[in-house]
Amino acid sequence: MRTPRRAALSRAATCSVGALVLLLSACTAGGGGSSGAQAAPGADQKVTLTVYSNFADRELGILNKVLDGFHSAHPNITINSQGSQDDDKITQSIRGGNPPDVAISFSTDNIGQFCSSGAWQDLKPYLDRDKVDLTQIPKAVQDYTEYNGTRCAMPMLADVYGLYYNKDLFAAHGITAPPKTTSELLEDTKKLTEFNPDGSIKVAGFIPQFGFYANHPQVWAPQFGAKWLDSNGKSGLAGDPAWTEMFTFQKQLVDFYGWDKLQKFTAGLGQEYSPDHAFNKGQVAMMFDGEYRTAFLKSDAPNVNYDTAPSPVADDKSDLYGGGYTTGTIIGIPKGVKNAGASWELIKYLSTDTNALVQLANGLGNVPSTKAALHSPDLKLPAQFNTFLKVFDNPNLANNPASPNGGAYLKTVEDLGSSWQSGTVKDLHAAFAQADKTIDDAKALGGN
Repeated sequence: MRTPRRAALSRAATCSVGALVLLLSACTAGGGGSSGAQAAPGADQKVTLTVYSNFADRELGILNKVLDGFHSAHPNITINSQGSQDDDKITQSIRGGNPPDVAISFSTDNIGQFCSSGAWQDLKPYLDRDKVDLTQIPKAVQDYTEYNGTRCAMPMLADVYGLYYNKDLFAAHGITAPPKTTSELLEDTKKLTEFNPDGSIKVAGFIPQFGFYANHPQVWAPQFGAKWLDSNGKSGLAGDPAWTEMFTFQKQLVDFYGWDKLQKFTAGLGQEYSPDHAFNKGQVAMMFDGEYRTAFLKSDAPNVNYDTAPSPVADDKSDLYGGGYTTGTIIGIPKGVKNAGASWELIKYLSTDTNALVQLANGLGNVPSTKAALHSPDLKLPAQFNTFLKVFDNPNLANNPASPNGGAYLKTVEDLGSSWQSGTVKDLHAAFAQADKTIDDAKALGGN
């Protein structure tokens, strides 16, 4: 249960200006990566690889077991696995000239910085040399591991988002199937919502509030076919009617409850990663969330009778049903490492070896990031997990684009969404146009 990575979704701008400066300064600091692929160490050459990741406790133990498998196949390569190392610590180590040999990050938002700054090395020479077939990785996942044509990372497991729904509440209100369209989602939300005698919310059918749990723009956008960029690579919110459709629908949901009632209700609900989560307690009947929630439900609320389905899509975008949003863990070679050839061998193992990916997926409760691992008969995951495997295998799987200034643009859109839902923003098109300018200006400052 990699809470740090998933919590990063709600902290859309994960890198501070200071962290960006550190990354950029790493480009001009001493040391450098090879312009070509370094050879792997010979069998008689002893090498120790330091691996940084933000895994901890039980999850770090699962990673270490998989790393033990690599060591068994390469007994001359010893792994020094260090957990609780976030992106800031990775960045600081690069700047200080003492980087880990392999870096594992929980935030795809930072890929634009890693690749454009040179903080993580270009992997193309290794991919070309070893003839790695990238088509085994879905296009959306390929996209979040590169920036502007530079592939400085490979994927190591994925998070995939869909709809969770309480089967007992559905049955009690005569609903026999999960909603497939936004109209059905609105109708079911109204049926499932219960109010107290004083008019306050007792049970919410579905909570649309931006910033609450997994309600983030990037999670919603694929269901409406909303595009982040226009044909010129500029922010395209104002020019894409799908964004207006998406925000208008969300406002319908908010207005059904009333903004003040919704605010008061959510303020009293449990935290996203606590046993008191509202879905665990039957306070919310439906929600968007990632596949990792299945593990939380198993440990924190095993008696909740629930199922999963792809997220409902806009009424006029029925062809998109079955797809959804994905993000995931990324892994790369930091600038300045001494054993880049050995680092690559480990990265290739963790990102393309079917047995390694299946072992990680089973232990960590995440989606394996290659098609071979996705269809492996050795996957042992709960029945509700199958939805996320299918969404990951769907051609409509989507991710948000990488940016040189991380996830700052996601925060801009989420803040706009909150202002719109609360009624502060009256002219949505003008607000989108202003957001486009803010995003493009910030991107220009961050570099292209």
